[in-house]
Amino acid sequence: MFEAIGLFVLGLVLLGLGGDSIVKGSAGLAQRFGASPFVAGLVLVAFGTSLPEIAVNVHAIALGQPDLALGNAVGSNVANFGLTLGAAALAAPLLVRWRSLGPLLLVLVVGTLAVIVLGLDGGLGRIEGFGLLLAFVAVVAFASARSRREAPELQAEMAAFARTSNDLGLNLIRFAIAAVLLYFGSRLVVTNALPLGEGLGLSPLLTGLIPVAIGTALPEVAAAVVAARRGQGDLVVGHVVGSSVFNLLVIIGAMAAWQPLVLPGLLVRYALPAALAFALVIYPMLRGDLQVSRREGAILLVGFVAWLVFELVLVGSAGSVAAQG
Repeated sequence: MFEAIGLFVLGLVLLGLGGDSIVKGSAGLAQRFGASPFVAGLVLVAFGTSLPEIAVNVHAIALGQPDLALGNAVGSNVANFGLTLGAAALAAPLLVRWRSLGPLLLVLVVGTLAVIVLGLDGGLGRIEGFGLLLAFVAVVAFASARSRREAPELQAEMAAFARTSNDLGLNLIRFAIAAVLLYFGSRLVVTNALPLGEGLGLSPLLTGLIPVAIGTALPEVAAAVVAARRGQGDLVVGHVVGSSVFNLLVIIGAMAAWQPLVLPGLLVRYALPAALAFALVIYPMLRGDLQVSRREGAILLVGFVAWLVFELVLVGSAGSVAAQG
């Protein structure tokens, strides 16, 4: 058990290092081939930090554990809002100037609701999976089209985030290093999460929902707190919303498009509605004073703890049965 914990933590460290390396490499290559630092920053902030989760989910699927991958995708969305955004806002109020985040959050709400409704029959088909992927393409096109209308302060902030060397050799090395780190990191996380979950009495789905999702979120929580203290609220909220959209539309969509996907009852009845509730709570914050206050951050953290207790105490005891429902 202790060995599994140690290797699981080591895997998380490798994932964090690999994610940082591939984000820098992507930023450098994008700018080398003509993308502006601002556009590169928008894409990287919104979607680039989801790459460690992708590595974990690909490895889980390769090992025949789709429930763990599903749990990680949905659990990461709950952790994004409740833990990452809550902790960052508690550290410092988050001022949001990114106008496209409101519509992106609405896409997340509608998409989550759609997956819940479509999953009531127990699964998602290939056509529904491709529909989610096409929705993501439309989201990226929308965000790119509106990029020129964003505030100059936001454009400068995003450009600064993406600014790095555009040397081709250096960025190819970054990609190579990232590939190695993400491969071994995801392998360590997945192979040790399963015995860790078994030791805690958790099904593979709950293992993905709780220890894996929280573990992969911890580096992002630390980065979000630092960004909040620097006054970079757009980076924090942009990551939370963009990463959640990516998890829902791309990760779940790709899994369903690859082969018909079984959605466990626990996911449809409890986890997805929890992710939907967090997104709905955030929406009026972004449509109102464009700020996530310390009080609102505390509410998000309390909500996350309540969800965690609910999953562990009320659902966990019946997790194996519910996961087959």
